[in-house]
Amino acid sequence: MPRFSVIVPCYKVQGFLPECLDSVLGQSFGDFELIAVDDRSPDDCGAILDEYARRDARVKVLHLPENVGLGRARNAGLPHATGDYLLFLDSDDTLTPGALEAVADRLAETADPDVLVFDYARTYWWGGTRRNVLAHLLAKEEVFTAAGYPPILDLLMVVWNKAYRRDFVTEHGFAFPPGYYEDTPWTFPVMLSARRIAALDRICLHYRQRRQGNILSTTSRKHFDIHDQYERVFAYLARRPELASWRPYLHRKMGEHCLDILAKPDRLPPADKAEFFRRTARMFRAHRPEGARVDGEVAVLTGTWTGYRLRRQSARAAREAARRAGRARRAAAARAGAGWAALHARRPLDESLVVYSASSHRGVLGDPAAVYHAAREIAPELRGVWVVRDEETAAGLPDGVEHVIVGSRRYREVTARAKFFVNDVNWPGTLAKRPGSVHIHTHQGTPLKYLGADLRDKPGARLGFDVPQMLRRADRWDYSLVASRHAELVWERAYPCHFTSVRTGSPRNDVLVRGGSGGFRERHGIPADHTVVLYAPTRRDYRRGGYVDRIDPARFAAALGEGHTLVVRLHPSLAAGPARGMGLAELARRRIVVDATDEPHLADVLLAADALVTDYSSVMFDYAVLDRPIVIHADDWPAFTASRGAYLDITAEPPGHVTRTFRELSGLFGSGGWRDGESARLRAAFRARFCEFEDGRAAERVVRTLLLGEPLAGPASRIPGQSGTRDALSPA
Repeated sequence: MPRFSVIVPCYKVQGFLPECLDSVLGQSFGDFELIAVDDRSPDDCGAILDEYARRDARVKVLHLPENVGLGRARNAGLPHATGDYLLFLDSDDTLTPGALEAVADRLAETADPDVLVFDYARTYWWGGTRRNVLAHLLAKEEVFTAAGYPPILDLLMVVWNKAYRRDFVTEHGFAFPPGYYEDTPWTFPVMLSARRIAALDRICLHYRQRRQGNILSTTSRKHFDIHDQYERVFAYLARRPELASWRPYLHRKMGEHCLDILAKPDRLPPADKAEFFRRTARMFRAHRPEGARVDGEVAVLTGTWTGYRLRRQSARAAREAARRAGRARRAAAARAGAGWAALHARRPLDESLVVYSASSHRGVLGDPAAVYHAAREIAPELRGVWVVRDEETAAGLPDGVEHVIVGSRRYREVTARAKFFVNDVNWPGTLAKRPGSVHIHTHQGTPLKYLGADLRDKPGARLGFDVPQMLRRADRWDYSLVASRHAELVWERAYPCHFTSVRTGSPRNDVLVRGGSGGFRERHGIPADHTVVLYAPTRRDYRRGGYVDRIDPARFAAALGEGHTLVVRLHPSLAAGPARGMGLAELARRRIVVDATDEPHLADVLLAADALVTDYSSVMFDYAVLDRPIVIHADDWPAFTASRGAYLDITAEPPGHVTRTFRELSGLFGSGGWRDGESARLRAAFRARFCEFEDGRAAERVVRTLLLGEPLAGPASRIPGQSGTRDALSPA
């Protein structure tokens, strides 16, 4: 008896079907059967299924004598299922790599619940991917019921984001009805009847958003089927008095669902909308529980079709008026702000005012933070003000940090008066640089990948990136901080602007030179005797969204073995996307890995790590300051350089050993070669070239030389920069 029976109904999907089947048959967990149901498809679906069945004994094919529709095609597959659990996969969707293994592990962990709900992501025909916005609801660790955890019903009520214990389905006699929206009378009864439900916070399925051919996006009277489907749900409740308390919830849900269908422009023929509203209203009245409140959106169902139309027209008019009013307010605010800024611009600069920002106004972070803290200690007479993006960010600032919200009146005031500006990315284009003000650009690390003007010949990498606008903003820089001659030459090439390169080192790396623990191990419960391996992959410009799964963290953690902890830190641009849902969040919950993506201070993570594994992330230059082993995993180096470009061949001049396959990587750690003499030799050469100005005094050097104007010799004399001005670090 297999662990899973995966039922796949097929109809007119020959273009997508092989990808769907391959996503199942290629799973790392192989204890399953695939029951494919050819719903009398007029294209080559049947032939494709038969070919797969000849190649793989796990594939069973049913050819139906007539077309019965999606729900009844699933029903046809049910009697042939022998697995412990049932999964329903639509034939244009795909399972993600490792999905069945993750589901199997979670089922074992939760002692075989009736239902397991897992996460999904929408994949669009144009290449985009968007994770389920309610994914956070799946982070619940304990087993529950719908009554004990009602938010679970806020998820999309579909059949394919769940695994069902087959005995539970058989016991209750669950089956799919004919017609559109067949998931509704399956999912609600299943979820309300389940005595044990578990959740899996992992994207196990890609839900394809087709440009054409999606049944529910077809304009048709078939959308009237929604009424029959909810009638079936209410009939199920009527047969089970113990579920009567759910009637008010389902009454409102039915009204909201029908109104959503009515509001969509591509569902109902215009001539049928009035009938659809009236039928919905009759059903809403018929099933209204005694004493149930009817308010909000569904209140329109107590009125007439004319009233509904007037309300919709009124709402559209209100939105348009609000849009115009908002535009007028913004224009007025801009004029007022410009006037306010102009007023302050006529006043002299405040010689003691320093304005800071980091990572697009995300808080007290990185190089600007290091300079800020050094200034508070060395020059308390300087007033430091941070620019943050919103009130939520402001609420997370440390106590005593003065701040302004970007775009606010106070923001305009301080930016109009400040003498000094310290930032690691460009300031908004609306910020005008006053004569006499000093802009210090810290960057965000030593560059490996092409940046700035060098992206002109890399169309994929500069998608949505305005190079001329970026250079106009960089024209405001007075000083560019560098950690090495390599960085100095790259910045002056990539940003052909009039600034002076200053050999300060990277202020944020001062703490790495000084050493310490940072407390990361303690916060995450990592045993003191464990070897911590940090895996820090970067984004890819040849893939929309930037995420490419180069190494399976679970497999890598297992290969490292006992006495090791794998820490994963994704690129910041991937933190809010689907990347973490592809297994990282679930692995972190199960303590297989530690997810350090949200750690605000990178230095704490680096200090905790005994070794770094990365592909092409600039974190390698920071980590090299610690003089600890680094491994470069360069399995797609040619594709990466072709799409993005690189200033050096990191595979020819690496900071440690280079691997190109997982076998090489795991073998390197298994043999201990990751920290051998060759690793140390390569690292020494790398540090000498790329960390030459990192002496632990970078922040102090910036404060004393650039903010206070004190003469202070740098670690080396510099080559004259583009600006032609004297080096600020040269002896007086």
